[in-house]
Amino acid sequence: MTAFALAEDDREWCARLRTLTAERLRPLAADGTPGRVNRPLVAALGQLGLLERMFPAEGKLRALDLCLLRESLARECTEAETALALQGLGAYPIVQSGSAAQRARWLPEVTAGRAVASFALSEPGAGSDAAALALAAEPDGPDGWRLTGEKCWISNAPEADFATVFARTGGAPGARGITAFLVPAGRPGLTGSHVDMLSPHPIGTLEFDGVPVTRADVLGEVDRGFGVAMRTLNLFRPSVGAFAVGMAQAALDAALTYAGARTAFGGPLKDLQSVGHQLAEMATRVESARLLVYAAASAYDTGDPEIVRRAAMAKLLATETAQYVVDAAVQIHGARALRRGHLLEHLYREVRAPRIYEGATEVQRSVIAKELYRERP
Repeated sequence: MTAFALAEDDREWCARLRTLTAERLRPLAADGTPGRVNRPLVAALGQLGLLERMFPAEGKLRALDLCLLRESLARECTEAETALALQGLGAYPIVQSGSAAQRARWLPEVTAGRAVASFALSEPGAGSDAAALALAAEPDGPDGWRLTGEKCWISNAPEADFATVFARTGGAPGARGITAFLVPAGRPGLTGSHVDMLSPHPIGTLEFDGVPVTRADVLGEVDRGFGVAMRTLNLFRPSVGAFAVGMAQAALDAALTYAGARTAFGGPLKDLQSVGHQLAEMATRVESARLLVYAAASAYDTGDPEIVRRAAMAKLLATETAQYVVDAAVQIHGARALRRGHLLEHLYREVRAPRIYEGATEVQRSVIAKELYRERP
């Protein structure tokens, strides 16, 4: 691991975390059912104190800590990484915008791994264009609303114990008039279904048929929910890059091991110039992505006004790099890497989704271009 921006205790902690993940979390992940919430795995994240590190009782979460968590977990067990990340994504709006009662009710449960969280922003007609969401919050008496509509591509749905749900409370178009609600499972009119996806993590739909919510369920301020979503995503985008870097490093490690041991044409694969140059390119790209992710995390932690651009760059480069590195590692291994159950077969399925969720590659490029002109005098 690079020493850039990392203290010695951070590097040592990451090494211990990778060992812990391989020994304690990977077996639990192997026992899980693809496409379903693995509650024993989530509970173990709580018991081992990893969720507590993401939701510190004192002070605020360092973006760099979040990145180190996600990268280290991803190198050893992508299911554990994703379970941890989804707890953070679904519950962080409570940390940043929740009332004292909401924080007291849910954060101890999330931190202990007893409650599973969900972040419900995307809809059938509002994916990359999140401001186009149409889930309606119709007034219901002086202090409430009823939610009607559908959310889709929602991680941990429909099994989560609660969801941070973004709905349109005002008539204004775009980002204005959106409110964030904390909606527990079991509310009347709330149903959902699983969606079978390429990657193995749980994802599904949520259907709202007049689901009742009140002001006690509002996260932040009425009609200001889009800001709640964007502040959450600004924190988590660099860490999506960290997840990608972890997967890329795992693929690179596998390629280095295989190319050093496999003989062909009279010697090890690594001595073939075409393979050696490929490994060098893979390693250079991984290191470049890692440095950009750490730089973006540091920018977030120091309040750098350029965080939006830096976060978009980090997610863009890291996820595209991971796709390239995993594909190249598969090519070096040949057909054996495509066999069901092989590490690279698993990574090949996992690596595709991060280029889409939390802002697709094309969206990140648009954000970067816009920010470049915003920063010009």
